[in-house]
Amino acid sequence: MKKSNSKKKNNDFFDRVYKIVAKIPYGKVSTYGDIAEACGVRSAARTVGWALNGAKESGLPCHRVVNRYGALTGKLHFGDFQIMEDLLRSEGVKFDDDGCVILEKYLWKPKPIKNYYKTL
Repeated sequence: MKKSNSKKKNNDFFDRVYKIVAKIPYGKVSTYGDIAEACGVRSAARTVGWALNGAKESGLPCHRVVNRYGALTGKLHFGDFQIMEDLLRSEGVKFDDDGCVILEKYLWKPKPIKNYYKTL
């Protein structure tokens, strides 16, 4: 049976997400929106979250992905609400008084994936 085009595009997008997340440096974070933009679809930040939910056991540094304010919105997917914060703190990442990562200091912006349109 042949894969539907939309499912193939979704899988390709998820693969691009995983490729970028694997590159987030130790002690840095990226946002769902910045990853989506680097994948070629800025409006797909929520889809980046879906991709990461499916990558829990992958070994990818998913704990380094935060929302646009630096909040740890993905922490419920780690099995314990504190794990994501503990992992980031162990890498030297600091938080503000609201519990958000200080993005001015720790944000890493991925470069766009080249040849994005050739993958569609």
